[in-house]
Amino acid sequence: MIGIVDYGAGNLRSVSKAFDFLGFESRLVDAATALEGVDRLVLPGVGSFGEAVRQLRTRRLFAPVGEWLEADRPFLGICLGLQLLFESSEESPGERGLAAFPGSCRKLRARKVPQIGWNTVWAVGEPAAPALLLDIPDRSYFYFVHSYCAAPSAPGLTVAETDYGGPYPSIAARGRVWGVQFHPEKSGELGLRLLSNWVQKC
Repeated sequence: MIGIVDYGAGNLRSVSKAFDFLGFESRLVDAATALEGVDRLVLPGVGSFGEAVRQLRTRRLFAPVGEWLEADRPFLGICLGLQLLFESSEESPGERGLAAFPGSCRKLRARKVPQIGWNTVWAVGEPAAPALLLDIPDRSYFYFVHSYCAAPSAPGLTVAETDYGGPYPSIAARGRVWGVQFHPEKSGELGLRLLSNWVQKC
């Protein structure tokens, strides 16, 4: 069972429909008790870093999600969900993220912000073809909508990069915890393939 964290934001319906299309059972998680029976957890996100943290705390989901991450259970953060895996963000000074990954998030260094639309993703580091990108050609296009990006402070976290005003991590991972800056649920066939890879390979 895939749990989709519901903290009052994010495109939950699109993510849920993507898993339905792929034949994977999912349900919304809006309280700690709803994590019972969940094998994999997805944290989607659209909105601001600070408000998302506050909503997770208000709904008493911040600590349970943190415990899930600390236990290295299968996890996927999408867009803002990736940024929340870091310790902090320039977007919301003073707010602490889930801190599963060392580092922070910074504003995109591009002439036009936010980045909205399709952009390429390429694998970096080892292995050359990480599990999440199996059977997905390098430099494939995925759909992005964001103003901030990850800035890891430790090596080995960046799995793939994208260039928008300079390269930045578009996929990060440690153990069984993964995060993607783009929206696989809005990225057509290759986005669905990535979600399938996460369920079956990661």
